[in-house]
Amino acid sequence: MKKALTIAGSDCSGGAGIQADLKTFAANGVYGMSVIVSVVAENTFRVIDVQDISSGMIEKQIDAVFEDIGTDAVKVGMLSKSHCMEAVARKLREYKPENVVIDPVMYAKNGCPLMDPGAVGTLIREVLPLADVLTPNIPEAEKISGMRLGSVEDMERAARRIHEMGVKNVLVKGGHAAGDALDVLYDGSRFWHFSAERINTKNTHGTGCTYSSAIAANLALGLDLQDAVKKAKEYVTTAIRHSLAIGKGCGPTHHFYDLYRKGLSG
Repeated sequence: MKKALTIAGSDCSGGAGIQADLKTFAANGVYGMSVIVSVVAENTFRVIDVQDISSGMIEKQIDAVFEDIGTDAVKVGMLSKSHCMEAVARKLREYKPENVVIDPVMYAKNGCPLMDPGAVGTLIREVLPLADVLTPNIPEAEKISGMRLGSVEDMERAARRIHEMGVKNVLVKGGHAAGDALDVLYDGSRFWHFSAERINTKNTHGTGCTYSSAIAANLALGLDLQDAVKKAKEYVTTAIRHSLAIGKGCGPTHHFYDLYRKGLSG
């Protein structure tokens, strides 16, 4: 069985972070492992507190995975502080895993910050060059690129600028824009567009985590990048279409909709 590792924060409400990543890995047919970088006390409408794990413990978790099981893809999510970023970057440089998908999580779906604004420079300098695929949404792409994004052409220009920072492939997600949910992928030489119907729901907690984890799972399974993104886009769109009205705020997506509908086969 192919294996995927998520390095991210823990969401006790189960809709985002490590929990969403592991559900996504399982739903997409890969064995999931996790390294917890931060423990986040959050629910569907607010972030109560964040407690970061020490650099040493982050590194030891990564060591534990790579000295024994190994991985076919790595998804990196929430890295709240510079010391978290530096610890993860050290280990990625040491082990040099294939298929590193980095989701530069800066805000929760309810708008609460999940990254120290003062750590963005560390993110750009230490983490971004390690990404095989970077998956910023529009606010994150604006923060990283220093640009305002108001059109598809702006998304392409931002993707080009982020690629120049050392990222191999950039997927700027259009979930925060108007109209259809259009994402722009840039590999340094050409652009691909991935579009899906925008679904009218507030229950989108964890969509970014889910999307990036699905891309990582598909890469672990051997799909090329364009097919990995296409299939992940279809998966996350289904998860949003059948999202769950749980909690008082933005509910989670339905990671196992197809399984619940069809049951186990064979």
